[in-house]
Amino acid sequence: MSGAGRLSGTARAVERLMLAHFRTMPFHNLHLLYGAQARTAVPEGGTCSEKTLSFLAACRRAGFDAALHSGFIGGREIHRLARIRIGDRLFFADVGNGWPAVKLYPADREISHRRFGMGFRTEVANGRVRVFHERRGGESLQLEIDAAGKPEPEIVEDIGQRLRPGAVYPFTGKLRFAMIVGDRFLFLRGDRLEIYGDDGFESVEGIDAARMPEALRRYFGYDVGPFLGGRGPAR
Repeated sequence: MSGAGRLSGTARAVERLMLAHFRTMPFHNLHLLYGAQARTAVPEGGTCSEKTLSFLAACRRAGFDAALHSGFIGGREIHRLARIRIGDRLFFADVGNGWPAVKLYPADREISHRRFGMGFRTEVANGRVRVFHERRGGESLQLEIDAAGKPEPEIVEDIGQRLRPGAVYPFTGKLRFAMIVGDRFLFLRGDRLEIYGDDGFESVEGIDAARMPEALRRYFGYDVGPFLGGRGPAR
């Protein structure tokens, strides 16, 4: 972790828990596309809210000082993450990310690291943490975090409103399914499976709604066929 200084044993333990969640809790929007039966097919994970709440519960069971926090994507405060306090230092765990953000982001120091052939780095100024993501030679601003944040009850209320009629997400109407599998990171985006590794990148094209169940079984180990069959997303 470049520029972050030496992490405490507690911080390293939190990062091990983060990595475990990226391996076992897929980022996906199947329940938004296919309805409640998708929860039976893939009970783990979900979008940023579900993933972050699951991680927070695990942190608290392990005795870590963790709370809900929110972040800005495209200038809108629509992202959920975890705020971790370790001693007198504040960190953010972006386990709700669709991409493999497996390191803590300190509120007081800039960091950079690479994993699965992609890079993550932060800029810290004026009480805000800006997170940049680089893949395949291009970098973009992924997330902004106001370290002060807003009260947790307000974030809980926002989560409760996220499925209201008319709510729009960056991935509304488009399949998303991502997780770490073995030593690679896999991201099914629409009809394209992207496979990232420290040894390179590859993609599989043409995964339409009919082929999606087989792709999830073959690449991710989830058998959704009995529940979703070859149906297209709900409209």
